[in-house]
Amino acid sequence: MAKIGQFIYPWGNGHYSRMMRLNEKLKELGDNEFYYFSKGDIYKKLLEEFPNEKENIHEVLMPTPIDGKFGPSLTKSMLNFLLPVDENKPLVTQISSYLKDEAKLYNKIGFDLVINDGDMGSNVLAERRNITSLFVTNQFKPKLWKSRLYFKPALEFVAKQITKASKILVADTEPPYTMCEYNLNFTTEARKKVIYVGHFANMKKFARTEKSDLEKLISDSVYGYWMRTGNKSTNDGTGERYEEAFHQPEMKKEKRIVSHARNDASIDKVLDEDGNEYSISEAYEKGIDWIQIDKGFLSEQEKETVVNCCKYAAVNGSHTVMGEILGSHAKPIIGIPIYDEHTNQIEWTKEKKLGLFAQNRVQIIEAIREMHENYEEIADSVREFSRNFNGNGVNNTAKIVAEILEDKK
Repeated sequence: MAKIGQFIYPWGNGHYSRMMRLNEKLKELGDNEFYYFSKGDIYKKLLEEFPNEKENIHEVLMPTPIDGKFGPSLTKSMLNFLLPVDENKPLVTQISSYLKDEAKLYNKIGFDLVINDGDMGSNVLAERRNITSLFVTNQFKPKLWKSRLYFKPALEFVAKQITKASKILVADTEPPYTMCEYNLNFTTEARKKVIYVGHFANMKKFARTEKSDLEKLISDSVYGYWMRTGNKSTNDGTGERYEEAFHQPEMKKEKRIVSHARNDASIDKVLDEDGNEYSISEAYEKGIDWIQIDKGFLSEQEKETVVNCCKYAAVNGSHTVMGEILGSHAKPIIGIPIYDEHTNQIEWTKEKKLGLFAQNRVQIIEAIREMHENYEEIADSVREFSRNFNGNGVNNTAKIVAEILEDKK
């Protein structure tokens, strides 16, 4: 029985969703023992996901950026490097403290293999103990825009820690179809360890049931799917930019479905062109000519229906979401970035004619106009990209894990 550690970076939800899909596949490999590590909301999700494995779930205080209004606060995060900010100890202290805590767990458990999605420090601890480590990522010394040179020393530090992994698994399609290309600037040493395993796409099949009132309401409608994703600040920042655009007169006839990625039924509502508000069931029963539908949390079936039937999707540039929309569903995007990782991926998408880039309400309105005017050209490019999309990251990574464990026998 092998002991496998999974260290999940707690900023956003992409690291968690990738690892949960992989974890399900890894459990098919045999009778191995799994351990999970994260903090905050992700730690809580792990406890909910695995109620019978709580003794193997550990909270480790991995350092994360400090939240601002739109994603991480650059100013606060920079100050926090050497100074305490908003009850966060100086970053240098946090790093030292969390590595000591992780080291104790390493020594106590005795891993055969660790998989680190975003947690660079675990690579260092594994290397010191001659433990095989796989680092899953879609970033390595990303191109800087808004944060520019302020974070360059930090990027160099992080790159050195990533390079200590036994293998670096890029959760994306091989070039020239790598949407995170501008977030990858590998050193010569790191490049020797890189494997493009593919996106960790959701390949899970589900049994369809009777259509919900939401699905019935949107039937035969032409609309955009506006996705709010990420942690609280990223989700809120994305939503604020969407709302600024929605209040422009040009949007009066532009149907949209807004998913909030929050399990809160009080969010659910339907608006008509005059701003009258209805519940989803009421709007369906009355045959309301809707203009906006807000949904806190879409069921798996509802999400599949909404994505399959939308004309385009508006996203903040999340790598996981973009793979799902462009690759798995072949839908063009309008990208409205929150931070540099997003900007890089949306810039790449724009250059490949898979979607459009917007940063404010004026640009959003212009992007929607351009999307309608040039839709077939953009859609053709997206279909070509989708045909070359590798969404088999889960299976490919599981195969690598299986080979490593076999070699250790």
